[in-house]
Amino acid sequence: MNPPLAPMLAKRVSDIPDGDGWIFEPKWDGFRAIIFRDGDEVFLQSRDQKSLNRYFPELITPLQNQLPSQCVLDGEIVIARHGTLDFEALQLRIHPAASRVKMLSAQMPASIVFFDLLSEGDRDLQTRPFEERRRRLEFLLSSPAPQLHLTPATQDRSVASDWFRRFEGAGLDGVVAKAASGLYEPDKRVMYKVKHERDCDCVVAGFRWYKESVGAAVGSLLLGLFDHSGSLQHVGVCASFTKDKRRELLEFLAPYRINALEDHPWRSWASPETDHAGEQRMPGGQSRWSQGKDLSWEPLRSELVVEVAYEHMQGTRFRHMAHFRRWRTDKKPSECTYEQLEVVPAHELMEIFSSGR
Repeated sequence: MNPPLAPMLAKRVSDIPDGDGWIFEPKWDGFRAIIFRDGDEVFLQSRDQKSLNRYFPELITPLQNQLPSQCVLDGEIVIARHGTLDFEALQLRIHPAASRVKMLSAQMPASIVFFDLLSEGDRDLQTRPFEERRRRLEFLLSSPAPQLHLTPATQDRSVASDWFRRFEGAGLDGVVAKAASGLYEPDKRVMYKVKHERDCDCVVAGFRWYKESVGAAVGSLLLGLFDHSGSLQHVGVCASFTKDKRRELLEFLAPYRINALEDHPWRSWASPETDHAGEQRMPGGQSRWSQGKDLSWEPLRSELVVEVAYEHMQGTRFRHMAHFRRWRTDKKPSECTYEQLEVVPAHELMEIFSSGR
């Protein structure tokens, strides 16, 4: 197996699955990484299939010392500080200056938590059941080096529920459920994840100015998700920034404003004269809730991905304003689709309202 290899993905569900045949794991909050080793060569591949080697040099030697001479593993790069995971410290590593990366790697060394084995020697294990891959992974990491870890796993739903309650304070996202008989399917959402609150990764395609601070401060970010046809749909905004953050955002977004309307998916919406009858409401469009507010917007090149927290969806849009959580430099804009959202099946919704109908 050679890079690149798209990692297997998870779909969000509202509760830990019932029944037999599941293996549950804590959900780690870090950088997803596929680790390739071939002799002395080690390649850390990010979720978006780029190299992470230069950002985490302290991991190379432990991986060379611990892993088989030829193997591919799936895991998460994390930084643990003061008894909790520190995602901000992890993001500081994505820095162009090698000297800064070297300093941070000594001050706050990263670790890898492994949760799957995809190949060993000349054996491709992707088509083997997960429970078999897990047993082999446990054997390989029976005595791991200090910076290498094997994620806990259980088939007991009550234990997984306990993890879900207790581990949130340590910075873990929730619980992942994998079918014990499941194959490894790259780039497919075949696992399930249960998280403590709804979140979503969105494309940032524009922004609005803050009240009376046009040209000086950002008011809100305009969010988009790709639908099944590949069109970027406007799903809402995120805001609630401090005054300092609003000014910082303006400086941060400045490079993405350059030539932003060239090939912009909402280019036609920038012209108020364009007829948009029948289209989804544009970012600057008025509604009966707008009450004449200035909803003009500034376009950005659709290259930024942001994770936001939201309450629920109403149709294809966020019901209320979403809240900024963090930038996702490890994700491609094309991954920001409606598929990642938790959706209540129609038949379940009908059961809830059956008495009223």
